[in-house]
Amino acid sequence: MFRRDYIVRMIEDMTVMVAKVLTLKQDKKTTEALWEVDELLMRHFRLNSRLLNSLSVEDIIDMFRLGTVLEADKLQGVARLLKEEGGIYAAKGDRDAALFRAMRSLHLFIYADLHGADRELLNMTEEINELLEEVEPYRLPAKTERLLMAYHESRGHYAKAENSLYRLWEQGENVAEEGRELYERLLLLSPEQLAQGSLPLEEVQQGRGEWSKLTVNAIM
Repeated sequence: MFRRDYIVRMIEDMTVMVAKVLTLKQDKKTTEALWEVDELLMRHFRLNSRLLNSLSVEDIIDMFRLGTVLEADKLQGVARLLKEEGGIYAAKGDRDAALFRAMRSLHLFIYADLHGADRELLNMTEEINELLEEVEPYRLPAKTERLLMAYHESRGHYAKAENSLYRLWEQGENVAEEGRELYERLLLLSPEQLAQGSLPLEEVQQGRGEWSKLTVNAIM
């Protein structure tokens, strides 16, 4: 009950904050908008923006572990605030600061999604899609691309998962075995499932063969 009450309050406060920030951005009061985000970070997570953005995404995630349990809904709350903060910096014309926060927000959202966060609480799927569109022209950090590959597979976006795999390979990441395992999992699915994921069975079979040739030395 306590957890549910906390989450409800968090969502209510974020809804109010987002409306305030939108108005402040429209009035070009970006400093005041950043204060709104910072105030909510402190109220719900005992964090401020400076500290949050000095931590690695791994350290942020660890802050929301209770033993072996991840407070995934709190994590998506932090991700949402980072996304909002990035939008404020974009409104200020500070593209680097905006992109930095968008990348981190994306990583945290996807991690939360893969670890059981409620997708309906903060419209997480829509938020992830918006972030993916925002960062599309840029190369993701390998650790985020790995999460994205798992995320796409979990959502049935099999062609996109394959694209993530090849982007990792092109970055020089050792994903030979991960790729082999991905194709093996895909081949356990029905042709209908694969087609819905934009990766027909014939392409999976062909892709597995091409991947084996591409990575033969890496796997041996």
